[in-house]
Amino acid sequence: MSDKSSTHRIPHTGLPLAAATLTGIVALYIALVAFGNITDFGTNQEFVRHVLAMDTTFKDPDLMGRAITSQTWQDAAYLGIIAWETLAALVLIAATALWAQGMRRRDRLARARLVSTVGLLMLLLLFGAGFLAIGGEWFSMWQSKTWNGLEAATRNVTLAGIALLVVHLPGAAGRGSTEAAETAEGAVSTEGAVSTEGGEAS
Repeated sequence: MSDKSSTHRIPHTGLPLAAATLTGIVALYIALVAFGNITDFGTNQEFVRHVLAMDTTFKDPDLMGRAITSQTWQDAAYLGIIAWETLAALVLIAATALWAQGMRRRDRLARARLVSTVGLLMLLLLFGAGFLAIGGEWFSMWQSKTWNGLEAATRNVTLAGIALLVVHLPGAAGRGSTEAAETAEGAVSTEGAVSTEGGEAS
């Protein structure tokens, strides 16, 4: 006689652990970035000011109309970046904690995936839309040899993108394993029913 509780038990795989580890790494990274910007405010403040002012680009007259030269608006943009980084770090720290809980209570894995997705998408928006698209193209950051953050932004997008892919792999939140167990159970039940019918016919 089979044990139904063992049939419904979700088998342990390495995917939740991998998702938890990557989420934790990204959380640590962006938390340190935010902490660095807060404690060493002036360094990246200058970076943001020069990017928005477009003062180290080719200074094409057709593009310089995009420049933001007001230091008030420049600093407001920088404060917005720091706030976004800090919020993303908090979301990803919470997601990491949920993944850790999911190692023991697997009903928490779906929530861990959701919270991780929110935090990682926040980073993709910041570094992909904010730095690569708006900073790189709209403010022509690619033209600057001095104040150019495209390489760092690309690394950040790559890291967050890889983590997001792993988080959404089938089975990372336990669903794929559950479906496989239910399919196997259904197959066993069907086979048993067929055998029983065959026995009755004979």
